[in-house]
This record gives sequence, structure tokens and C-alpha cells, in this order.
Amino acid sequence: MSANRPAAVVVLAAGEGTRMKSATPKVLHSLCGRSLVGHVVAAARELEPEHLVVVVGHAREQVTEHLAEIDPGTRTAVQHEQNGTGHAVRMGLEELARSGAALEGTVVVVCGDTPLLTGGTLQRLADAHTSDSNAVTVLTAEVPDSTGYGRIVRDPADGAVTAIVEHKDATEAQRAITEINSGVFAFDGRLLTDALGKVRTDNSQGEEYLTDVLGILREAGHRVGAAVAADHREILGINNRVQLADARGLLNERLLREAMLSGVTVMDPASTWVDVAVTFEPDAVVHPGTQLHGSTHLAANSEVGPGCTLTDTVVGAGARVVNTVADGAEIGAEASVGPYAYLRPGTRLGTKAKAGTYVEMKNAKIGDGTKVPHLSYVGDATIGEYSNIGAASVFVNYDGVSKHHTTIGSHCRTGSDNMFVAPVTIGDGAYTAAGSVITKDVPPGSLAVARGQQRNIEGWVARKRPGSAAAQAAAAARPGSSSPKPGEEGEAGGGH
Repeated sequence: MSANRPAAVVVLAAGEGTRMKSATPKVLHSLCGRSLVGHVVAAARELEPEHLVVVVGHAREQVTEHLAEIDPGTRTAVQHEQNGTGHAVRMGLEELARSGAALEGTVVVVCGDTPLLTGGTLQRLADAHTSDSNAVTVLTAEVPDSTGYGRIVRDPADGAVTAIVEHKDATEAQRAITEINSGVFAFDGRLLTDALGKVRTDNSQGEEYLTDVLGILREAGHRVGAAVAADHREILGINNRVQLADARGLLNERLLREAMLSGVTVMDPASTWVDVAVTFEPDAVVHPGTQLHGSTHLAANSEVGPGCTLTDTVVGAGARVVNTVADGAEIGAEASVGPYAYLRPGTRLGTKAKAGTYVEMKNAKIGDGTKVPHLSYVGDATIGEYSNIGAASVFVNYDGVSKHHTTIGSHCRTGSDNMFVAPVTIGDGAYTAAGSVITKDVPPGSLAVARGQQRNIEGWVARKRPGSAAAQAAAAARPGSSSPKPGEEGEAGGGH
């Protein structure tokens, strides 16, 4: 924990975000597996503040409920009317005061729509604030194009911030400045509380501006400083879907870079997407066209892709997963999955197990070395070790009201085109014949045959389908027949 632990972090998340053109509150839009405000709260938590309060307003019930899910220790303050950023911060501080919080020390204020901001940058802001003995420290950034941003004007003698000038009010010389205001600040908590009471509303919007606090503190003889973000892209705010997509791409690039530097091979970063909670071990390999969501984990030497979408799925060491959709699954070490497999929640594949081509599994535990190679559905089942499930098998688990369980033992061999009508148990070492519908338990070591006896009705085609191509083919196939096959022309077949 840093010695510069803030007394509080105040997150501003009360705005409506009309430019998103969405029924979803802006701060609840997501990128890389986390909401906008969730990213900001996670970065703030890295500072280990004594208190963390999020100021909510628009759709506050939804935002508050979301915050309770992702970070139950976060407090919320309500800004019933959006009367400016200064007013929002004041609502946050008043909420903390009601809880008995003593705001002696640094108070960091951050916007709830800046998902690329990192805890490291916030910590450097807090450290600079303390080391420079500032009353307020502005997080700034040097940008390639400062059009539309508030410019940071500094004192050439000591580098202190003398003003933040909005683009429309800036002179030509000031518009040439490339250092801009991020809207993120570190304040002395006591001085901030006092200054917020002096903020006026005699402006075009009739609102309380947080930036007015800087002027108030400077006029009172206090120092206003700045800390420059190492990467200007961190301060980007989200106001519309285009900016959301841009931020998603930047964050995805950051996450993949971190993975690759930690020893993961990403064959094509441009077609690979990951969430912030995805984890890797060294020597994992990700092939093109892969999406990794939620808490997915790839163990050492595993290979995933191409064409996979894995959500909350654990892939064991040395496993191979190709063209697969998996959700809430566990894939054992050296297991093989796909192509074109679908592993639904509750699927557990053991070591060296196989879920092959066009196999769907749900709530199924598959033992070590067991194979379900192709064209099968395995639902609500337990299969032991080193068994083989024949092609086109269906575990009939639903009777229209309830789900039922099928158990297949170890070292079993089930035939192709089997149906296991649950609840049913196949004992260890048992076999089932192809085409069987298994409705009764099969004892260990037994062979189960459950199909109608074959009966051949001779001459049926000639009687029921006379003159058809099938009838002609059958006639031509009889021993000693000289009849032409369908499509062939006999000697009396019409000539030219």
C-alpha cells in the first residue's frame, strides 16, 4: 500500500449520456467484460482509499444496483438534479460526512466514463499531489490534437497551473498549447470542502463548476499543480458509441500486449478479443478469430482457436480447443475439443478427454481419457474413465417436466446411434449395440441390444414402385438379368 493513501475517491457518474442514444445508462455500457464505471471503480480501488463514493443521478437505481454487485463496499451519493461537477462532488462529500468520514488528506475526483484510466496513473497523481504540497493537482495529458479541450496554462517560473482555458475562450497562443485538462483531480480534502461552499452559479449554465475551485484556491494563495499522464489515451472519456468502440479497441490492445509480454502467443491480435478478467499462463497459444470472455483461463501450453468463443471457461495445460463455443466449462489437461463443439455450463472434461466434431455437452462430467468423438448430445450425465461414446448418440435427459441423469461407467463402449433415456445407468465395462434405445440399466460387462429385429420383404419395390428407377436398378441387379440400369440405353432403346 502506498504511503499516499487517499482519504477518499469520488467518482462522478450522475450524467444521462444522451449521445449514447440508449436506454442503458452511459456508465453501464461495457467494454472488455466490465462496465465503464466498473473500470473506474477498479482503478480507484488500486489506491486503497479509505472511502470510495460514486455520485449517481440518472437511472440511479440501476447504477446503484450494479455497483452493489461489482463492489459492495462502494458508497453512493445521489445528485437529484445535475447542477454541475462542483455540485456533484459536494453531494459526494456530504454523503461521506453523514457516514462520519473525516476527509483529512487527499481526495481524488474522477469521471465515471474514463475506462482506460489505470490505478497506476491515479497513484502517480496522488503522489505528485503530496510531494509538491499542492492544494489541488490536475491530471493532464499531452495530446496530438488539443482542439475542443481545456488548455493548461502554467507559470513559466515554477510550472504551477495558473488557469484552465476552454477552447472557445482561448487565444491563438493558448490554442497552440497541447497539454489539456483530463477532468481528474487530487485535492486537499479540507480545502476542497471549504472551496466548494464558495463556488458560484453565475455562468451561462447556472451550474457549480468544479474547475472554479482551482481559481478559488489559487486566489487564496494555495498552489495548483499538475501531473502529466504517461499515455494521453488513458484520459479519453466516452460520450457515444464510436468512442466506446475506439476505447474497446485500445483496451483490447493493451490487454493482449500484457499477455504477450507475459509469455502468451497471440497469432493475430487484430482478430483476438479478450476481457479484463481473462488470465493466461506462459506458452498458451491463441489462434486467430478467438474471443475470450469473463473469467476464462488458459493454462500453459494450451491452444485455443481458430474460431473459438470461450466464456468463464478453464482450459487445462496442453489442451487443444478448435472452433468451439464454451460457457462455464472446464476442459482438462491435454483434452481435445472441436471442431464445432458446444460446451454449455456445467461441462467438465477430464484429462485427455475428447468432445469432438458437432458435439454438444451440458452439465456433463466426462472422465479422463473418455471420448465423445462426433455428432452427439450429452446432457445431465456422468461418464467414467476411458469410455467411448458412439457417433450420433443422444442422452435423452428431459421428459417435458424434469431433467434426469444418465450414468455411464468406465471402459464402456456404446454403439453409434444410441439413445440413453434417463434416468439410466450403464455399468463399468458394458457395451451397447448400435441403434439401441437404452431405457433400462445395463449391468457391468453386459451387452445391451435394444432394437427391433430386421425383416426383409422381398420384391416390395417391384410391387409398390413399379417402373421406378429403384425398380429398374433392382431388376438389373438380379443374377443373370440383362435389364439396363436406370439411365442406360439398351439396344432397343430408341436409337437415333
